[in-house]
Amino acid sequence: MVSKESRQKVRVKKHMRIRNRFSGTAERPRLAVFRSNNHMYAQIIDDTVGKTIVSAGTIEKDIKAELEKTNNVDAAAYLGTVIAKRAIEKGIKEVVFDRGGFIYQGKIAALADAAREAGLEF
Repeated sequence: MVSKESRQKVRVKKHMRIRNRFSGTAERPRLAVFRSNNHMYAQIIDDTVGKTIVSAGTIEKDIKAELEKTNNVDAAAYLGTVIAKRAIEKGIKEVVFDRGGFIYQGKIAALADAAREAGLEF
């Protein structure tokens, strides 16, 4: 009997393939996105020194207060605007988008589009 690989393992493999293609630098850091069943998280990372410059997640109190649910497309779009505003405050305009092995549709696409509209370039 052939057993299928778990969705989590498939996603992690995809993420590693994506990460082999690019990494964040000081001039153009990486916008990494993670989506769980209940929340979404976004970080802007400088991979040369291994530091997170800016982060945001729907688990934070001030973001959670603005949202009706923390795991839908509207929450992802709001998180995209929040992470973009925080990045622009730190002086970051250009990033490399790391979808984290997730398919670019729905919540991931909503976060990316909202971040672009708020001023990030990728």
